[in-house]
Amino acid sequence: MKQKKYIAGLYFRLSQEDERQGESASIEHQRTILRKYAEEHGFEIHDEYIDDGISGTTFQRPEVQRLLDDAKTGVINTIIVKDLSRFGRNYIEVGQYIDYVFPAFGIRFIAIQDNVDTENRDSGTMEMMPIMNVFNEWHAANTSKKIRAILKSNAMAGKYHARKAPYGYVKSDTEMKTPIVDEEAAVVVKRIFEMRASGLSPHKISDILNAEGILNPSRYSMEKFGIVGRKENVGLWSFCAVNSILNNPTYLGHMAQQRWSSVSYKNHKRYKKDESDWIIVRDTHEAIVSQEIWDKVREIEKSVAQGRKTKRGYTHPLSGFLYCADCGGKMKMNYINRNGKIDFNFNCGNHVRLGKSYCFSHFIQAKDIEEIVLDDIREMAQRIVLDEKTIREEFIRHNTELADKAEKAAKKELQVKRKRAEELSRLMQLAYEDRLKGKMPEDICITFIQKYSDEQKRLEGEIEKLETKITETANTIQSADEFIRNIKKYLEAPELTREMCYELLDRVVVGGLPKITGKECEIDIVYKVDIVSVLRYRLKK
Repeated sequence: MKQKKYIAGLYFRLSQEDERQGESASIEHQRTILRKYAEEHGFEIHDEYIDDGISGTTFQRPEVQRLLDDAKTGVINTIIVKDLSRFGRNYIEVGQYIDYVFPAFGIRFIAIQDNVDTENRDSGTMEMMPIMNVFNEWHAANTSKKIRAILKSNAMAGKYHARKAPYGYVKSDTEMKTPIVDEEAAVVVKRIFEMRASGLSPHKISDILNAEGILNPSRYSMEKFGIVGRKENVGLWSFCAVNSILNNPTYLGHMAQQRWSSVSYKNHKRYKKDESDWIIVRDTHEAIVSQEIWDKVREIEKSVAQGRKTKRGYTHPLSGFLYCADCGGKMKMNYINRNGKIDFNFNCGNHVRLGKSYCFSHFIQAKDIEEIVLDDIREMAQRIVLDEKTIREEFIRHNTELADKAEKAAKKELQVKRKRAEELSRLMQLAYEDRLKGKMPEDICITFIQKYSDEQKRLEGEIEKLETKITETANTIQSADEFIRNIKKYLEAPELTREMCYELLDRVVVGGLPKITGKECEIDIVYKVDIVSVLRYRLKK
């Protein structure tokens, strides 16, 4: 009988935690063991597959995926690793590959130091393999827990642990690695905040910075400090880079850490944590922006109106704030050229695009709606000046009721979904254990695990959205004092500006305006404190 020819792929993995163990876990040490084993047993070595600095709790590793592809396509028929933990520390996935996938493709799997060889499935070691896999996963979980505890402790002590300081700062050489202002980049950071506070969008800000040839943070770090990023960077700004700066409290002089986390030690998908879970140590370093401009940017970020500019580059102050009362769609700005004079107007966007079969005309001149909103702002400012105490109390009572109700509902739903996600993890483990004990057929086990996994992924997305909603709910209701302070500035405002709209308005809802002289439409001006002015507008001849 002709002896089977074994063509081997040698797989090496080293995580960041393994690096601390020294030479015994190094890639070179693994290579020595695997090559010696392959030569002694007469295996032909096809290739080496190396994942350096990647956790074994995930199988989304570039080289392990290449290894598995080569195995499934018949390029190799043997996989050799130093031990089971090198292949992976997720006991369910490791078990699925060794028990189901590899036998289906005729692949021999060898873990040298654990004495695992799938060619001899009746050995005592193979029977112990599930227990070894569970222990490997426990080790990963325990290590992850220890690392998270250390990072949290350091963050609470004010020790900066990121790979590099945010753009505008450099890390100091002290033990705490406290950020120090980098004057050259700090000028750009201040300008970004000022442009956003004036109403410019992150897209527009990035366009301006690119037009002026200002390098983006990654390229700047590479050229000035020699810090190479994870991927090639052409040096251009994106709106994401601008947003990242605008939402980083580090620029206020506070060390804000633990803002991001991963789902678990097995699922490395990152998500932004609720702001209440951040670790913030205040006044640890020099601020680049003031609290006043930070607050002004926060109001603009929360606004529903982003606005659109015309082909001539003009953005109307109310662009993005106007809504149709009947279909709920946004109002679209149009203009008419009357002998060189441009007259702007607004109408229901759905009516403009889809016609009267969808929604009827809500036409209103831009100058008229500007005048209506500006007059109401002035009138409200005057009422506040005359009786500020009563109006402040009314605002506080109204806003507290709204915020509490919305947050309570979202947190209740979030609790239910988190509990179900935890239950699904437990059910997947039970299904796999029942399969190992012979209590469940293989095909049913795979079906259950796939079903639970799909539901868990869907829940993760829903949980992320709810966490964002809770954060937004907590931040949407503007404080009474801040609103009163802002609106009093415009008691005698000569014109409506975009900055004014961002600071004061949530939306303006325009009712239908039939084209019959003498008829009126209703206009609701909704302020950020959720106080509504209901006004009447008469169509002019």
